[in-house]
Amino acid sequence: MEIRNKVFVVTGAGNGIGREVALQLLAAGGRVAGVDLNETGLKETAELAQVGDRFSAHALSITDREAMMALPAQVEDLHGKADGLVNVAGIIQKFVKVVDLPLEEIEKVMNVNFYGVINTCQAFLPTLMSRPEAALVNVASMGATAPVPGQSVYGASKAAVVLLTEGLYAELIDTRVAVTTIYPGAIATNIAGNSGLAGRSSDDASASKHKMTSAKDAGAVIVDAIVKGKFRATIGSDAKMMDRLHRLAPKKATEIIAKKMADLIK
Repeated sequence: MEIRNKVFVVTGAGNGIGREVALQLLAAGGRVAGVDLNETGLKETAELAQVGDRFSAHALSITDREAMMALPAQVEDLHGKADGLVNVAGIIQKFVKVVDLPLEEIEKVMNVNFYGVINTCQAFLPTLMSRPEAALVNVASMGATAPVPGQSVYGASKAAVVLLTEGLYAELIDTRVAVTTIYPGAIATNIAGNSGLAGRSSDDASASKHKMTSAKDAGAVIVDAIVKGKFRATIGSDAKMMDRLHRLAPKKATEIIAKKMADLIK
């Protein structure tokens, strides 16, 4: 897919991977409607981009169905019809076992990570299906296939995103909409802070002893997947390795991750 002069909606555009995707799409000549709860973050993205009206900021929650259903018309007024939707926005859970996780937090994680994606897809699919070529990209997680201790509900929400996205691929296979699932490994972003988990910012190298991929590199993988219309893409050597291992020996992969990541659980 040619990026130049195309219109993209990017959720989570106020920081991290979403910001990098937005900036790289803009650098390639596209137009971007950035969606994020953090209005300040969106302003910072606009300042970094320096592209005038080719970037618009939409401070809203992807869990707000009414707001999401109204967004396609707003994007069209500012940029024209959307040619691409990139769902990056997501949160993690507290680093605790399922038995210790409040039901309210389980619902919050599912509402943002799964129902938020449902909302954006239902809002923009009619427009995407009307375009000469279009892209739908949903960011899942390495944790969707290989479970991480203390992040079981987060992983379940991302596994739901995987099957949803592959189902959309099957439903849209005879259309001009390319559907892609992204599997990031450990990425150096502040997803913990954005999820309301104080003191666990992965922007700080001391927050984790595990190797991380930069948000910039993660953004580049996603933009490349859009250009090439890939079915799936992994981000980081950790995601690639665990993807292969889990396919070959799922029990062994689960045990390896459990041992390596056990320090995350309170």
